[in-house]
Amino acid sequence: MTTAPVDRYRVRPRVWIGLVVFFAYVAVVFVVQQITGIPYTDFGKSGANLFLGAGLSLIVGAILLAITTTLLGWWRPALFDRRRAAHTWPIIAPAIMVVALLINLTSTDWGSYDGAFFAASIVLLLVGFTEELTTRGLLLVALRSRLSEVWVWFLTSALFGLMHLVNALTGQPLAPTLQQVVLAFGAGTIFYVLRRVTGSLIWAMLLHGFWDFSTFAVGHGTPGPFYAFAGIVEIAAIVLALIGVAFVVRGADERIPTANSVVV
Repeated sequence: MTTAPVDRYRVRPRVWIGLVVFFAYVAVVFVVQQITGIPYTDFGKSGANLFLGAGLSLIVGAILLAITTTLLGWWRPALFDRRRAAHTWPIIAPAIMVVALLINLTSTDWGSYDGAFFAASIVLLLVGFTEELTTRGLLLVALRSRLSEVWVWFLTSALFGLMHLVNALTGQPLAPTLQQVVLAFGAGTIFYVLRRVTGSLIWAMLLHGFWDFSTFAVGHGTPGPFYAFAGIVEIAAIVLALIGVAFVVRGADERIPTANSVVV
């Protein structure tokens, strides 16, 4: 009887490692944003504000996460599942989110853009790499060392949502921040579904990055008359994802094997 080869890791996946990476990332983003002194509510006012308020922390976070992932030896399990989900229809949820994204982009007042704001907006695409690698990458790998896939989905999505509480500490009022937390849990579920259906985190990174790009884009200048529909479409995508997640976790065998791991 033959068995599938076991991936080797420089550091054995453990839950506490994933949690340390998660909270360290949140702390780094918060500290960098505090140093620059740009309130969250002022990010979209100029290219300089957007870069110093958001872009710089994403660059620092991306570099530190890349170093951390390399030292842990977790690139492959962070980016790829061993098997795709048996049910593929839940990909409808991410597809609907793409529709919402396109509504944002077509409703954007592109005439209000200048070169500096556009350049800073491009840096925002890094959020897909940093936040996905933190939550549905490294944290997911760590949680899979001990927990069932249902808990992996729930905790990665919940912590992704709670991550946005930091916005209340950097200038955003509490009420919209709490709404953002709830929507982020739903969006996190969409990104998780996309990972399970495609077998790769890369697609979730791309969708996440372009989604944040589109939300800042439509908030700059005077949005078009149909921009409110994007929120409705996003809610529809979240509802479908919450239904579909039950199917993508069904039969999932993604527990991280550690029998042949090397602990350092």
